[in-house]
Amino acid sequence: QTLMLEGAELPDTEYNRLAAIFPDATIVNGTPFIRKARSTKTGMEIENFRRGGIAHAKAYEKIPSVYREGMTDTEFSIEVERLMRLEGCLGIFRTFGQNMEIFMGSVLTGDNAATPSPYDFALGGAGIDPSLPVGANGTLLKEGQTVMVDIGGNFNGYIGDMSRVYSIGKLDERAYAAHQVCLDVQEKVISMIKPGVVCESLYNTAVELVTAAGFAGYFMGINQQAKFIGHGIGLEINELPVLAPHVTQELEQGMVFALEPKIILPGIGPVGVENSWAVTSTGVEKLTNFKEEIIPLNEG
Repeated sequence: QTLMLEGAELPDTEYNRLAAIFPDATIVNGTPFIRKARSTKTGMEIENFRRGGIAHAKAYEKIPSVYREGMTDTEFSIEVERLMRLEGCLGIFRTFGQNMEIFMGSVLTGDNAATPSPYDFALGGAGIDPSLPVGANGTLLKEGQTVMVDIGGNFNGYIGDMSRVYSIGKLDERAYAAHQVCLDVQEKVISMIKPGVVCESLYNTAVELVTAAGFAGYFMGINQQAKFIGHGIGLEINELPVLAPHVTQELEQGMVFALEPKIILPGIGPVGVENSWAVTSTGVEKLTNFKEEIIPLNEG
C-alpha cells in the first residue's frame, strides 16, 4: 500500500497523524506529480484566465485617474488595489513554497525597485515594514520617474499576471529605449513558443538580446538579479513551467505562464512588461490584452 502526500505543503503533525492511521503504508512525496499535473490547464481553466484578463485590463485602464500629485507609492498602491477589488479581484494570492508571502502584488517606483527581496520575485522593493519586505515603501512619486504596477489578477481562483509601466512627467530617453528592449524580448520569445520548446532556450534568448542592447547589468534587477524571465501561473502564482537557465522541461499545449522581461534604471525606476500566455498546439494565446507602451499619469 502506497500513500502519496503533498510533502511540500503538509505540516509535520499532519504527516505523523496519517502515518499512524496507515502504519503499513509506504509514504511517498506526491508534490512533483501534483505540480506536473497542474502545469497543463483544461479548457475551462484557460477560460477562467481569459475572463480574469478582461477584468484586469479594465482596472489598469483606470489607473491614471487615481494618481494625485504628492502621493507616495504606498498611497498609490492602495488606490490601485481598490480599483482591482472593484473589478472583482478576490484580493488573495496563493503561492507555492514555505515563507513565500505576497499581498495583491507590488507597485514599484524609482530606486526602490532595485531593493532586493528574500522572495523569489522578478523585482523586490523594501515594503513598508521589514516583516513583509516587498513592494511599495512610502517613496514619494516624483517627476521623471516610472511606476511599475504588478498586481496579480485573481478573479476566480486562477491568478493572471500583468505588469505595466506608468510615468510621472517626461522621462529620460533611456527609459523609452530600455522599455522597447523589453518589448523586443517579449516579441522574440513569444515567436519561439510552441509545444516542445525547451524552457532554458527562451531564457537564453532573452539574455542575449538584453546583453546586445547594453542593459545586461540592469535586467531583472540590479543588486540582485532574478534568474528567470517567466513562470507558470494557475491556482498559485508560481507554478510550472519556469523559464530559467538549466530548466530542460519542454513546453506543452495547455501550459499557462507569465513572461516578464524587466529592466531597472538607476534614478528612473523599472521599465518592461509582463503578460499571461497559454501555449496552444501551434504557438501561444495572449490572455492579458492591454496597451504596453509607457502610460503617462499626468500631463508633464
